[in-house]
Amino acid sequence: MDLRQQPGRPGGAALSAAGPGPEPSAAAAPRVGLLRSTAVFSAMTFLSRITGLVRDQVYAAVFGASPMMDAFVVAFRIPNFMRRLSAEGSFSMAFVPVLAEYKARGDHAAVKALVDRVAGTLAAFLLVLTAAAVLAAPWIMPVFAPGFGTETEQGRLAAELLRITFPYALFISLAALAGGILNSYGRFAIPALSPLLMNLSMIAAALCVAPYLAEPVKALAWGVFVAGILQLGFQLPSLQRLGLLPRPRWGVADAGVRKIMRLMVPTLFGASVAQVNLLLNTIMASFLIGGSVTWLYYTDRLLEFPLGMFGVAIGTVILPHLSGRHASTDPQGFSRALDWGFRLCLLIGVPACLGLILCAEPLIATLFQHGNFTAHDTRMSRLSLVAQATAVPAFLLVKVLAPAFYSRQDTRTPVKAAVVAVAGNLLFTVALLAALLLWTEPGRAALAASDGRAFDALGRVSGAHACLALAIALAGWLNAVQLWWYLRRAAVYAVQPGWRRFLRQLAVAAVGMVAVVLALLWLWPDWTTWPWWQRAWRLAVVVGAGALAYAALLWLQGIRPRDLRH
Repeated sequence: MDLRQQPGRPGGAALSAAGPGPEPSAAAAPRVGLLRSTAVFSAMTFLSRITGLVRDQVYAAVFGASPMMDAFVVAFRIPNFMRRLSAEGSFSMAFVPVLAEYKARGDHAAVKALVDRVAGTLAAFLLVLTAAAVLAAPWIMPVFAPGFGTETEQGRLAAELLRITFPYALFISLAALAGGILNSYGRFAIPALSPLLMNLSMIAAALCVAPYLAEPVKALAWGVFVAGILQLGFQLPSLQRLGLLPRPRWGVADAGVRKIMRLMVPTLFGASVAQVNLLLNTIMASFLIGGSVTWLYYTDRLLEFPLGMFGVAIGTVILPHLSGRHASTDPQGFSRALDWGFRLCLLIGVPACLGLILCAEPLIATLFQHGNFTAHDTRMSRLSLVAQATAVPAFLLVKVLAPAFYSRQDTRTPVKAAVVAVAGNLLFTVALLAALLLWTEPGRAALAASDGRAFDALGRVSGAHACLALAIALAGWLNAVQLWWYLRRAAVYAVQPGWRRFLRQLAVAAVGMVAVVLALLWLWPDWTTWPWWQRAWRLAVVVGAGALAYAALLWLQGIRPRDLRH
């Protein structure tokens, strides 16, 4: 049964109605289907996520969930925040639509001049920022992890690690510029594969360098530094083949550069709301029981699998397409592409959400409970993963909703939504932590033992970090709902036929998947006591059976792979 829209079939529907037709000009990107481009990006990303899991397994076995590992997580999170802004956020959202305009004119020399001036301006700004951050690391770290203190060993180590890791922001932001250019020309594989180099660098640092250092965790910081250089260098040959290898030039007076800067300033906040919330929660986690930052880190890493493989892939692929549709004044194609993105996000996000919630302990125990990572760490990480996984569909939808505004060069609307979402995260965090202290027996006991000092009491309550994860999830839904409402109000998206049928098919498949997974988990209830190989084959059975049930029920209801294509 074909669900694609066809003339004379008003009830026909679904995912495929959104794909691109022929591009409006020869200068535009090649005619590559959205699903095919997303599949290429996801396949390359899958390789980097697999090595990323291996990297995190090495972290867990070698360093465990310790205060020293907490220090590295925070020191890496700060430059990694810059990566999220550039590679998946504000820079790409501002740069790609402007590049699409230049491409649409068919003037390669103008495109090359824009690339040169953007590269030169961006590099100059980042050099100044990096130098300032390296010099001011002892004063920056207390801002992001005040609970570490400035006179403690953990605080001193965190500042030293930040000095080593922050230059990564320079290299990876320039790599994001290269990736944005390649994506605009339909070259998705190389940018998506470059994170693999980072994972290999970090694994090598942990296994081969750490044993020889007095403070072994510093090896991870140097692994981050080297990874940034590798990721940038990996993409340069592809730019050379396109004739767009930058010759950096100062270009702040250039009209194109100034337009990108105007678009980028508000998107610095609007496209990074999830990362802003994560940083805010890192600040709070630094006051909690030792290991809380690391438990939240592993939660974030597991969520990165669906979000990185599919969310970032869909958002990266759909942005140049939406920008091209807007530049060529094709509102119908723009609306169909959005509809395709929404359905694909739900098709992936709903089972990912349910699977992560149901299989949280099996996943963490199998992947990370080795060496210094104990069964207690597994249980603590499970709490935050279950809480934060509830927002997986929302996080995925934002990857399509935000480009819908940025492709139209509307940067104000996402900022409005982001401000509310960040404020909501703060409110949710305070409310949930207050409820933990006032309405639970462990919380009241900790408050009494701390003479009413809230922060001291939170440092005594096991599992408080799960409140931070739940606050991020609630803020994620708040952000997605706002963006959806603004999009409908702008009247640039028309709901395509077939949504009611699609949601029914999705619900039936999801319920069937949950039933299969719950039955298997009932047979195997405790995952922390078995040896690794028993956990591994049982997890493979649970995940495989659930995925097979979901796919089979979609198939029986008439959804075919061709229905996902344009």
